[in-house]
Amino acid sequence: MKKLVAFLAIAGMLSFGVSNYVSAQEEGATPADTTQVAQTETPAAAPVAAEVPADAPKSFHQILKDKFIDGGAGWMTPILIVLIIGLALVVERIIYLNLSATNTTKLLNKVETALETQGLEAAKEICRNTRGPVASIFYQGLDRYNEGIEIVEKSVVSYGGVLMARLQNNLPWITLFIALAPMLGFLGTVIGMVQAFDNIEAAGDISPTVVAGGMKVALLTTVFGLIVAIILQVFYNYLVTKVDSIVNSMEDATITFMDILVKYKNDKK
Repeated sequence: MKKLVAFLAIAGMLSFGVSNYVSAQEEGATPADTTQVAQTETPAAAPVAAEVPADAPKSFHQILKDKFIDGGAGWMTPILIVLIIGLALVVERIIYLNLSATNTTKLLNKVETALETQGLEAAKEICRNTRGPVASIFYQGLDRYNEGIEIVEKSVVSYGGVLMARLQNNLPWITLFIALAPMLGFLGTVIGMVQAFDNIEAAGDISPTVVAGGMKVALLTTVFGLIVAIILQVFYNYLVTKVDSIVNSMEDATITFMDILVKYKNDKK
């Protein structure tokens, strides 16, 4: 199920990114090309549509696409791919962690009531039908109840460590993309600066136009790389907080669960 969700998220974001990139390239066509296509496809008798004023304000989306084109597809595309894959992993983790969250107080009350009224098998059935790592830990403990409280405690601790590792899946990859995005931006900037100086050397003169244009294109990769890193960093901090909350809930619930088992054992004597 996790792999399917991750695959769908990655496929959807890749499709969205590619469609935006294609539309950006199409909207970045020169006015001469647009005029030529319009003259070819528009009949001679058809009325000419009113032209958009040159000083009309652009939307944020349009400005973003224009800057993406100015930065160059060779360096902007890897940064866009890093953003898409990183967001896909973030979406997968958010879905998984939300499904892993459990109302531990309610679950503990159900388990305790089942043990007191219906016995061990009824409590195991409740844990089996409840999703989340806390219920899985409870089931492992109940399944080894007949082996003694010490074995139950060791089983709960060991299986809890395994589930904690599952909660942290893909987080190292997100940290990799957080570091990779600005690195790609800095690399594009350095190479763009080298190309700008090559243009100055070829022109034989330090023209403000050549210098400003080359520097602008070079710095755009760093800007986009830092934006991607900031976006992924915000989501990463949210995920870490969510994991810590679930782990703390697991630890508190496990302590109470062991107390319930000890009480159940004493009541049976």
